Amino acid sequence: MDMTHSRERGAAPAEEPMPVVLAGARGHGRWHLDNIRRLTAEGKVRLAGVCDLRPLTAQELGDGLGEPEQSADLAGLVTRTGARIAVISTPIHTHADLALAAAERGAHVLLEKPPTPSYAEFTRMVEGLRGYGAACQIGFQSLGSHALPAIRKLVSDGRVGAVRGIGAAGAWARDEDYYTRAPWAGHRTLDGRDVVDGVLTNPLAHAVATALWLGGADRAEDVTGIELELYRANAIEADDTSCVRIRTAGGTAVAAAVTLCAEEPGEPYVTVHGDRGRITFWYKLDRVRVEPDGAPPETTDHARTDLLDNLVAHLRHGTELLVPPDRTGAFMRVVEAVRTAPAPVPLPADAWRTEPGAGVAPRAAKRRVVPGIDRLVTAGAERLALYSELRAPWAAPPAEVPHP
Repeated sequence: MDMTHSRERGAAPAEEPMPVVLAGARGHGRWHLDNIRRLTAEGKVRLAGVCDLRPLTAQELGDGLGEPEQSADLAGLVTRTGARIAVISTPIHTHADLALAAAERGAHVLLEKPPTPSYAEFTRMVEGLRGYGAACQIGFQSLGSHALPAIRKLVSDGRVGAVRGIGAAGAWARDEDYYTRAPWAGHRTLDGRDVVDGVLTNPLAHAVATALWLGGADRAEDVTGIELELYRANAIEADDTSCVRIRTAGGTAVAAAVTLCAEEPGEPYVTVHGDRGRITFWYKLDRVRVEPDGAPPETTDHARTDLLDNLVAHLRHGTELLVPPDRTGAFMRVVEAVRTAPAPVPLPADAWRTEPGAGVAPRAAKRRVVPGIDRLVTAGAERLALYSELRAPWAAPPAEVPHP
């Protein structure tokens, strides 16, 4: 599924800003809108169109982006504007169809994560994009961090000895309102279509994908086994407190323990466990701490290459894509395992409590908290263990999940 070397398809001259359309400009799409604004100011792109069910107001659009055409029809918008790139930040179950519609009409694609809700959809999309000669970048922004090659060098230099495993931890909090923000939020399926909007596959997907990358196991064929535990404290269909352990072809275990019901929310991280120390990567901060045995720790901060910027450079200069679809194949194996696993186990009423959320009066939000989950998340990443192995009182025995 290597799509890093697509044909040029008439890319715009380097001196002209590359025309871009944005599909899904609200919610997380606001981040993309601001990022396009930044790259517009640098002369690299221009916003040719916005695709949303409701046109953006002048206030929502803001300054610096001109007057892009707005339409709810992405295919028509790409055709009329001559957009060379479509940034797609829409509901998960719409990703494949929109990516293919844009590519068929001449656009390359920056696609939000998770790429698709099933491995079959992923394969259909990748094969279709290849047929259209379209480049595709998957929006795992953490994989643009310059910290990643720095960590690889620390490992190859033997700073922490032989790698014995990779652990990821994510303890976040989300109000109950988070699951009512959109019709698909917190769903495994919607109107008969897969959605798979769980904590492992969407909010903390970066933790899983980054851990797989650091484990040298980001392609589909790198996965040889998946153990999975899915739980939920909230009244939703999908999971909000889960863990996974992935066996890789290279023999390195990759484990992730995550929750949206933290007591004290913190920065998610990935830890490389060596037999003579460890390396911790706070991927949202691009911060690395190396702790060799017998030596003082060292902390460094790193830059990051923006994925849209990288896609533009790929189209103009042949720069290698940072996150082509094939480099997310292992992550999609995890998505498929979550999709086909039994429904998440609801936690008993005595396993969680309700606290005030981040909302404000008169409609104060609430959130559900699982006591002890912060400690379990930390221990899972440290010991590469599942919640059941850590003797969480509400955890069931782990299940080996089939994967394609």
